[in-house]
Amino acid sequence: MPAIHEVATLTSKGQITLPKPIRQALGVDAGGKVAFDLKGGRVIVTRVTDEPHQDPAIGSFLALLEKDIQSGRHITAMPDELARSMLARLGKQVDLNEDIQGDVAL
Repeated sequence: MPAIHEVATLTSKGQITLPKPIRQALGVDAGGKVAFDLKGGRVIVTRVTDEPHQDPAIGSFLALLEKDIQSGRHITAMPDELARSMLARLGKQVDLNEDIQGDVAL
């Protein structure tokens, strides 16, 4: 990444606007998140890309996948408790044997 030097002015509320070249270099737009880390008297700004998922059912499923990948084995069936939890959070009836309609991107 090329060196970029930009100056931003701090408002009375302690806010700054990230200069456009910095936003472009980080690849963030409105609504994007950045992290600030203070290291050795310098502030390092990075784009936040890995937000932990907040849905407990999805979090459990992702943890199951991670464990499966690390073990080298493959999931052959989703645990019933996890499937029930995911379906309950969906808020509508789902027939798991019904054909999928429309395009599916994998």
